[in-house]
Amino acid sequence: MDALDALLNRVSVPRLMAPAPDAAQRDLLFRAAMRAPDHGQLRPWRFITVEGVAREQLAELWVAGLLASHPDASAEALTKARQSPLRAPLLVLVIARVQAQGKIPVQEQLLAVGCAAHGLLLAAHAMGIGAVWRTGELAYCAQVAAGLGLQADEQLIAVLYLGTPQGELRIPAKLDPQDYVSVWPG
Repeated sequence: MDALDALLNRVSVPRLMAPAPDAAQRDLLFRAAMRAPDHGQLRPWRFITVEGVAREQLAELWVAGLLASHPDASAEALTKARQSPLRAPLLVLVIARVQAQGKIPVQEQLLAVGCAAHGLLLAAHAMGIGAVWRTGELAYCAQVAAGLGLQADEQLIAVLYLGTPQGELRIPAKLDPQDYVSVWPG
């Protein structure tokens, strides 16, 4: 698949099953992620993979985080949190490691991390791997950050779910760029 095809036709794939990407595919996924624009070459990212029984442990961390934020969470919300990490055979947690002091603004570093996540998604699509970016409120929970072992200068930016697509991929909506582009008259 060429680059433009991947850029123009990538879609989120919410229904995923085993197998997960193999070691060679993962290597390519992370190599693609690390080609993100990176002003200052700070490489303000790192990645945590979660698979197998670790997904169940992450589910319990999600539940603990939900209860810490919402002690009155419904049984339905707790079940959803518990099932979330089990939706795919592999999760990639994208972590931002920003340097608050320095000449590169924090916002630019966070954008670079988002670009790294997007690069991984594009590479997955190009290889026929299903992927979806679903982060949610629990990514911003201090208890979850502590449970993941994040340092004070780190934050969870994205939870990427990867696996083999179940069923056909949807066709992306055709958007007209003219609806989103304007010319500054100067």
